[in-house]
Amino acid sequence: MKIGIIKETFEGECRVAGTPKSIARLKKQGFDVVVESGAGANADFTDDAYREAGAEVLGSAKDVWEAADVLTKVRIATLDEVPLSHEDQVVISMVSPAQNKELIDTFAERKVTLLALDCVPRISRAQSMDVLSSMANIAGYRAVLEAANVYGSFFTGQTTAAGSVPPAKVLIIGAGVAGLAALGAARGLGAIVRAFDTRAAVREQVESLGGEFLEVEFEESGEGGGGYAKLMSPEFIEAEMALFMEQAKEVDIVITTALIPGRKAPTLWTEDHVKAMKPGSVIVDMAAESGGNCECTEHGKAVVAHGVTILGYSDLPSRMARVASDLFGTNISHLTKELGKAEGFAIDHENEITRGALVLDKGEMLWPASKKEAPPAPKPTPKPEPVPEVAKAVEAPPSGAGKAIFNVLALAMAAGWIGLRFGMGNEQLSPELAIFLQHLTVFVLACFVGWQVVWSVTAALHTPLMSVTNAISGIIIVGGILQAIGDTTSAPVLVGAAATLFATINIFGGFFVTKRMLQMFQK
Repeated sequence: MKIGIIKETFEGECRVAGTPKSIARLKKQGFDVVVESGAGANADFTDDAYREAGAEVLGSAKDVWEAADVLTKVRIATLDEVPLSHEDQVVISMVSPAQNKELIDTFAERKVTLLALDCVPRISRAQSMDVLSSMANIAGYRAVLEAANVYGSFFTGQTTAAGSVPPAKVLIIGAGVAGLAALGAARGLGAIVRAFDTRAAVREQVESLGGEFLEVEFEESGEGGGGYAKLMSPEFIEAEMALFMEQAKEVDIVITTALIPGRKAPTLWTEDHVKAMKPGSVIVDMAAESGGNCECTEHGKAVVAHGVTILGYSDLPSRMARVASDLFGTNISHLTKELGKAEGFAIDHENEITRGALVLDKGEMLWPASKKEAPPAPKPTPKPEPVPEVAKAVEAPPSGAGKAIFNVLALAMAAGWIGLRFGMGNEQLSPELAIFLQHLTVFVLACFVGWQVVWSVTAALHTPLMSVTNAISGIIIVGGILQAIGDTTSAPVLVGAAATLFATINIFGGFFVTKRMLQMFQK
């Protein structure tokens, strides 16, 4: 079974759907790979690199379309490319089916099976195939670099002999994958970063990356399906606009990432917000291709409005084409593995991932996938029957009165052994019995003292406590060595040697555990 990789024809697109690295993965899955000559040139992948990876390089895109059973692309094919496809061919690319009905209808006429990478369900099991997340991660990082290239000052604060320069203040609207990537990059450059999102659940993620989470004082959840935000009420949007106006007067850089699937991007940064910003400020509108979050954005251009530079680039991942292509190709290789590899390649309608991405199946329109019915609510767990008092006394560790009784018994046992030892005259004891009682007394006291020490320490501290106090095993080593003197076949010598061995292991193990624990707290 052959997989084809062709050069992208979309203007300014430098990525490629497969790289030598991802081809090696496909070869292991049993696929033969054909690549159009020059397909990876814009991403710095030569034809020779593809050949070394095991791919066959063909002269034109037409040759690849004809030879391939599965054709992979970054962007959806153009109307000029559709006639190159053939019946029963599988085409895998980003599709945006809601915006490309005419193109999909044309593919349907040719009985093509079309899989949309941008429709892969955003569930845990499909993360390795999620091109939206892998590309958004790159786009968020690149957005900060583009802003830094235009912004006329430092990101981090500077104190020099010539004076002090305050750090840049960055506002990120939308704390999804792209927003969090931008947050991490901006913080890495030393900026003060604030992030806003309608989903309160992302607060922890924002704060874990060192950002300040902004929120409006309005009770409404912004959680939407598939990890996206939903369209908010007019009252919430009004409160949101007021918050943004306050921030516009303070921040130097704004990065917007807000998208709603299948709809025009919401306008979140109006011209009034732009006017309120300081001259020299920068806006990076990452939703420019879908209409833009900023009212002054021009798709694909860098414009200046009211002294503010607004970047409407939609090719941010393409500006890091090499790494973006590597990740994109890896996403595809994970999807082909999900489809059964070369030997068992099939479109499984029962597979949640495959069904979600399936737009056409041999020309039949199947998008959008019908939502599965929610599973029935779990039956309430019956309350456990009360445990009889006798059982509680047996199961629960000693505490309160039980612990006091345990202490009394332990003291009584220790006192009994001491009385037995010292209450009998030495003339009534044989030398062997006297030595036995002496050792047994030490053993009982050691058990009692050890139990008291450990029981009095909080359970959470048992591991660090024992890892350090295991050094006390050195006493056992001394005793073991003393006992090990004599006939090597006698029981005391063998027991002493065994005690020395185990105590040595305990000591080294204790310090090893301590070292590992200390490393956990070192940066």
